[in-house]
Formats: sequence, C-alpha cells, structure tokens
Amino acid sequence: MGAIGCNYRRLGLEVGGLTAHKDRTVDGVVEMMLDATQKFSTPLTKERLFDWHAHLFPGVRTTRDKFRVGAWRDDSQGPMQVVSGPVGRHKVHYEAPAADRVEGEMGKFLAWFDGNEQEDPLLKAAIAHLWFVTIHPFEDGNGRIGRAIAEMCLARSDGGAQRFYSMSSQILEERKEYYEVLEKTQAGSLDITKWLTWFLGCLDRAIEQSNQITSSALEKELFWKALKQRKVSLNNRQTKVLNKLFSGFKGKLTRGKWMKMTKASSRTSLRDIERLITLGVIEREEAGGRSTSYRLKSIVEQKTSATERD
Repeated sequence: MGAIGCNYRRLGLEVGGLTAHKDRTVDGVVEMMLDATQKFSTPLTKERLFDWHAHLFPGVRTTRDKFRVGAWRDDSQGPMQVVSGPVGRHKVHYEAPAADRVEGEMGKFLAWFDGNEQEDPLLKAAIAHLWFVTIHPFEDGNGRIGRAIAEMCLARSDGGAQRFYSMSSQILEERKEYYEVLEKTQAGSLDITKWLTWFLGCLDRAIEQSNQITSSALEKELFWKALKQRKVSLNNRQTKVLNKLFSGFKGKLTRGKWMKMTKASSRTSLRDIERLITLGVIEREEAGGRSTSYRLKSIVEQKTSATERD
C-alpha cells in the first residue's frame, strides 16, 4: 500500500520513504531495538514508548510543529487510515480508533503486555504486534515500534538478548504478504488464526534464514582453513571468485562469468579454473561443451581428493 498524500497516513510498516529517511532514523531504530532486546525484562510503559518514538524522529520537534513526537496522536490532520490509490479515488483499507480512545486502549494493551505471564510467548509476540499496529497510537513510526515490541517478546521467550535471527528483517522481506494478512485480519471478525499462522511461519523462515547464513559462514571458514592447512596458494582472481561463490552467487559458474568477474582473458580464466580442479577445490558439472559449468566441492570431498593425490 502506498501513500497518496500528506493528508493520509498508513498503518504498520512504512513502505513509502522506507529508504529515503534511512540515514536520519537508523541510529534511532538501533537505539530502540537495543533497548527493547537488551532490556527485555524491563516493563513496557507509556514513557518508554514515548522515548522510542522520540528516538525515531530526532529534531522533528523543532522543524515540524504539527507532527507530534513522543506523544499519542491527536488526529488533528484527520483520521488515521490505511489507504491506497490516487487522490479522490482512493480506497480506505482500515481506519484506526479515534485519537480520544488511544490513551485507554494503550492502557489496556500495556497492562496485558506485562501481565499474563503464563501465555505462550511466541503467540504473545504475534498478538502484541497486531494489537499495537491496530491501535496505531502515534502519528508515524508505528510499524517500527510494533516490530520492536515483537522483538522484545521474542527476547523474553528466548530468555536472553543474544539472538541470531531477526523477525523485523523477515517481515520487511515479506512486506507484501504482511500487508495482505494484516488487512484481512483487521477487516474480518475477531478470529486472528490466519494472522497467528502467518506470523509464526514468518518466524520459522527468519530462523531458517539465520541458520543458512550461519552454516554458510562456518562452511566458508572451514574451506579457507582447509586450504591453509594444505598450504595451497591461490592468485587474487581465484580468491575473488571463490569468495563470491560463498556470498550469494547466482546461477552457475562458467568460464564466461569467471572472465567478467576477474576481467581476465579466456585462456587465463581457463588456466585458473583448471588449477582449482587439479587441487580438488572445484569440479565440472555434468553438462559439457560450451555450457560447461563448475561447482565448489565440499570440505569432505576436498579432503578425499587431497588424500587420493597424496
């Protein structure tokens, strides 16, 4: 959902302008996330939320008088709505509670958030995020604060501040699906089953992605360590391509791609590749001819190749 003008505001994640204001707000986001995850056992209060909000908009108090920072919204610029489409023909997807209800609704939310300790912490993270962005208590920044609240719940669930996955990053990765399930949930009945299912699935994918990154980093470390133990010396071109293979290389490695990455001639590229094959670092894939491609050999395969050569 995109913004259609300054008179309309959005609920949840701020899609429009997400990167435009990155430099101005990134420090504030970091401060907020650190406070939420490092001090996860500290009660969440109105004053703490106001501090988080102020972190997100440094200096705004002196530059935009109509923008309320560190305070609940007042709807002076109209109701808080989720909208899409051109001005005059826009569609209202959701309208948040009126400003005069925010104080009371947030009071209920905060009492629930630090109560009900027996409630499943993962479900609580999902419900807390949904509840907060539905109230939409601030003029702006509700999505970022809502994600911080979810991260705080997850830190409480893990019982520690150190986590190797980021729910916030995964939500941003899946923002389209996020908006779709959020809209359907807010427009429907009190049944939030689909929202809970999506949130927990998103959490699973965040953890899986983190595991893949960790596994890749470990594999890379072991790879270079194995070459060092074998006292294998590689040139800069070979090192560059091998590092690329560990950092999200797309498609298959061919001689043509090697040439583009290293700016080397066809003959030099082939010589580099053939040496890595001889060393047992890479191998040819099954297809041959002009479509010949190569892949990294696993650490086990490399050790086996080295033993056979010895």
